[in-house]
Amino acid sequence: MKAVAVLGLAALLPAAACAGEPTGSRQEDRERMLAAVAADARATGPETGRAELSPEVLAALGRVPRHRFVPAALASSAYDNRPLPIGSGQTISQPFIVALMTDLVDPEADDRVLEVGTGSGYQAAVLAELVDHVYTVEIVPELAREAEARLERLGYDNVTVHLGDGGFGWAEHAPYDAIVVTAAAPHVPSALVEQLASGGRMVLPVGEPGGFQTLVLVARGSAGEVTQERILGVTFVPLTGDEGR
Repeated sequence: MKAVAVLGLAALLPAAACAGEPTGSRQEDRERMLAAVAADARATGPETGRAELSPEVLAALGRVPRHRFVPAALASSAYDNRPLPIGSGQTISQPFIVALMTDLVDPEADDRVLEVGTGSGYQAAVLAELVDHVYTVEIVPELAREAEARLERLGYDNVTVHLGDGGFGWAEHAPYDAIVVTAAAPHVPSALVEQLASGGRMVLPVGEPGGFQTLVLVARGSAGEVTQERILGVTFVPLTGDEGR
């Protein structure tokens, strides 16, 4: 999907967000979040090359009930355009970054996508609104269990959660049309590159924990050639596990 003129924010919001979600739930908060995301896209456009994000991606962001993916004590801040802690030393990413990373992998309706770092399941839910199936890997057992239960409650039956070291991907279901990594690795994991389909795209933060990190777009061409493009300076929690070292 290519970036085109953004629709009015209200048009991006459905009457009901997802299965089991009340009609119009926190709609004003969602509209405010989408406006902030669109403003960030314009501001970072000279760096990212995407001053306008895909309307389909923004609509998916508006449909997912972010307040269901954060701790209850933080529900009032769920639609702020910033990361929030979710426990176990992990965070739910800033909505703009979620939207940008989703937009960068150019999701299509029949895609199979791998996510590395399930967390609370928010990024997986956004992807699930746009693609055929999401395979997501989480290394923290408690987060994996909670995310799986949460996604099931919300009706996301096209997401499969796996407990494991995401830096090694999930070879069983490869190749993937897109890979989204939501934690920073010191280098691009070779296992993930190998699991990327021809014509596929992967986006991930690369850099040292607590140091400078860059959002990198990796693409595999039709002849198997692999290219990397630096997109934007970011800050993410580190990718844990053997491949994250």
